[in-house]
Amino acid sequence: MTTVAEAAARPGTRPAPARDHGAWFLVLPALIPILVLSVGPLLYGILLAFTDAQSGRTAATRWTGVLNFQDLLHDTLFWESFRIGLLWAVGVTVPQFLLALGLALLLDQDLRLRRLARALAIVPWAMPEVVVGVMWRLVYNPDAGVLNETLRDLGIGGGRDWLGTLTTALPAVIVVGVWAGMPRTTVALLAGLQNVPRELREAAAVDGAGAWRRFRAVTWPALRPVALAVTSLNLIWNFNAFALVYVLTGGGPGGRTRLPMLFAYEEAFRYGQFGYAAAMGCVMVAVISVLLAVFLAGRLRGGEDR
Repeated sequence: MTTVAEAAARPGTRPAPARDHGAWFLVLPALIPILVLSVGPLLYGILLAFTDAQSGRTAATRWTGVLNFQDLLHDTLFWESFRIGLLWAVGVTVPQFLLALGLALLLDQDLRLRRLARALAIVPWAMPEVVVGVMWRLVYNPDAGVLNETLRDLGIGGGRDWLGTLTTALPAVIVVGVWAGMPRTTVALLAGLQNVPRELREAAAVDGAGAWRRFRAVTWPALRPVALAVTSLNLIWNFNAFALVYVLTGGGPGGRTRLPMLFAYEEAFRYGQFGYAAAMGCVMVAVISVLLAVFLAGRLRGGEDR
């Protein structure tokens, strides 16, 4: 039998690491809450999706197989909410990233009161979504809202019900989503900019490169992994949005802002169709899993290219 000392003496070989089973006891305090609060409810929700579970039902819950998923395939309201959810997620994520990138580049400059500006930039991030929703409902108020009052003072209209009109409800909610999530993206991009060597920027400037060329040749290649990560995560977070839109519109008017999470919430807690709502949740988990797989594949491919 080869001993550890003999294996270490051989060139090109290394001894197998000893397994420390005691390390599991250090992981358990963090692992148990995840299993109880995340994995357990997820598995229970998947199980409910294959049943006819309903609230207030006296009969026993029955196993229905894929009947709920078959009903979902023909549920035009659900697929309409799914389309609205994709419009919301993309409509929030793209402007959020572009505005946050510009703000991060500005805050990365040597400006006066830069620390104060950075602190003020993350104020929306510190506010709960419910508070943000209530505040923006006041801004959009058709009678005494700040937006309509400003438009009246400028003489270009006013009195519009931004959250109650079919054509303006979704854009108005998207504006709030961009405003609320931009600080998170700004902080991530600003952290990525700190890793860009300032010497390379100065060398490019000395060579006569303009601001756009310096950004494209020096800043963006170093910032691209962070940008990919934060954009992918923002897309997933925005697709899962619930509280902000629920406080702003409750899914109205006429379902124009009914995101998939809102639709599933209504089916479960307004109409008591727990099994059907759980099937919706499974579909959304599948979509999010695909987005995560695309994100991880991009990360791995980027690592191989480097």
